[in-house]
Amino acid sequence: MTISAIKKLLNDYGIKPSKGKGQNFLIDDKVLQQIVKAADLSPKDFVVEVGPGFGILTEQLVKNCHKVLSVELDKNLAFFLKKKFSARGGSAFGGRNQPNLEILEADILKIKNQELADRLGSANYKIVANIPYAITKPIIQKFLTFAPRPTEMTILIQKEVAGKITAQAGDMSILAISVQFYGQPQIVNFVSKESFYPVPKVDSAILKIKVNQGIVPTQISQVLSPKELASFQERKFWQLVKIGFSSPRKQLQNNLANGLKIDNFEVKKGLAKAGQKELCRAQDLTLADWARLYQQFMV
Repeated sequence: MTISAIKKLLNDYGIKPSKGKGQNFLIDDKVLQQIVKAADLSPKDFVVEVGPGFGILTEQLVKNCHKVLSVELDKNLAFFLKKKFSARGGSAFGGRNQPNLEILEADILKIKNQELADRLGSANYKIVANIPYAITKPIIQKFLTFAPRPTEMTILIQKEVAGKITAQAGDMSILAISVQFYGQPQIVNFVSKESFYPVPKVDSAILKIKVNQGIVPTQISQVLSPKELASFQERKFWQLVKIGFSSPRKQLQNNLANGLKIDNFEVKKGLAKAGQKELCRAQDLTLADWARLYQQFMV
């Protein structure tokens, strides 16, 4: 879709792109095709799309999937989409009625994953979307931490956030640990800000996350013994991680001593047993490293 076409639609439907809602519409067909290819869609797939906008990606999803649920917060855009994909309005947009598509006017963050699955008719679903910048992190958290989880997420998000999510030892954060705990994230490609209208201030990236369906990720299960794995408590794991990152600039030993209320000498011993240097910081640790610390301090 061209910029002039989007401007006309915005004017015709009384829509003013909202920065607060993260409304930046994709206009680059090449990027669109990259998203579709990365999502590895098939006629058997059930897909949830977040923030469909003018339905550019939606058009591709309904062509390639069994069922698509597109959730749009903006009432004017939802009205446009229902008209675009209806039997009466479809011809005006060069399209036709799409029986495998449901347009839902709602706030995605207020809908339980189970309701989405019920509407789709399957708990085995994918997320494919140009995520609104303003709610990137809450959306990722929602779909990774609450059941039923999607099998995969192929999302267009800020380049900086994608970089943080896929970070390695030395640049880790709670965000990186959180996403890597629940899935395997991979940057498919970077996307110029010029690929959107209105043009945002930052570039984007296509991020694909293959979501873990097990309770404990492989990086942790390979570290813990069968007995430790059987009694693994996710709540305690996150308690440890949050304590470790409580003061990111401080050495990890100080954060652990203060947060766990134990002697600094004992912390140093635990770090050594876990294979960590005495002066390490939380950002230096991988998911497997946190599992080793869990063994030392939380079991």
